[in-house]
Parts: sequence; C-alpha cells; structure tokens
Amino acid sequence: MKKYLIVLFLFLFCLNLNAQPDIGMYSPEIRLTDVNGKSLQLSSLKGKIVLIDFWASWCGPCRAANKKLKKLYDKYKLKGFEIYAISVDYNTNAWKRAIKADKINWIQVYDENSLIANKWKVSYIPNSYLLNKEGKVVGIDLSPYDLENKIKELLQ
Repeated sequence: MKKYLIVLFLFLFCLNLNAQPDIGMYSPEIRLTDVNGKSLQLSSLKGKIVLIDFWASWCGPCRAANKKLKKLYDKYKLKGFEIYAISVDYNTNAWKRAIKADKINWIQVYDENSLIANKWKVSYIPNSYLLNKEGKVVGIDLSPYDLENKIKELLQ
C-alpha cells in the first residue's frame, strides 16, 4: 500500500511540473537565447516587475499588442518594469524582422520548437504573465488598462 501511495504522489508531482503557472505560483525558470545568441535566464530579472509575453511575428493580435506594450515599457522601464518576450516563431529571420519593424526595445528570446510554450501549456497567443519582484505570478492576460494599473500598484 505504501508503494502505491509513493507512486501516486510522484505521478501527481510530475504532472504539476508541466502545469501552466497560475496566480500565486512562482514562475518556473526559463533560459532561452536572445537575438544576439546569448542565453538569458528569467531569474536574472528578479527584483523587477516582469511581463512574460508569448508572441510570434505572424500573429496579428501580437503585433498590435506590441504597440501598446511599447508605450507601457517606455513609461515604466526606468522604474523597474521589464518585458521578457518569448517568440514562438517558426524561424528566427521572421522574428528578427518583426522586432525591427515594431521597434521593440525590450528583451526578446526565441523558444525553438515552442518547448517552453508547450511546457506552460500556451494554447493561444498573445499570452502573458505578470510577475512581481519575487517572481510570483500576479496577473495573466491582463487588458492594457489592467496591466498598467497592476504595474503601478506593484511599483509603489
């Protein structure tokens, strides 16, 4: 009986490892390559308010969201707000062209084969998670208005 309980516990624990982060959960570590080929860990941003943004160059709503994010980023970046944008593009050339075209000036990393997106169970884009300074999820897919209000609140 004890063996079965241990196996059940391990099974449930393993299921949770690939679960989509939820409000109140700490974000799992992410390590992806940026546009310059440098590996960048999400944990390197600890102490900042971070928006994890899953997007792609071919996604119209993502590209429209970039314009709104640019305004927010420019307004709050010097106050401790950062965006860790994760591209799920099929190739890096389209991704890099979109970064240039949209004049994106925040962190961009590439999720080759969408491994992180699949681990996080991202089923649509744009998809975003707002983290507090400790790395805990405090918002998921917030509207631009709610996102700005939450950022203001967290920066106080």
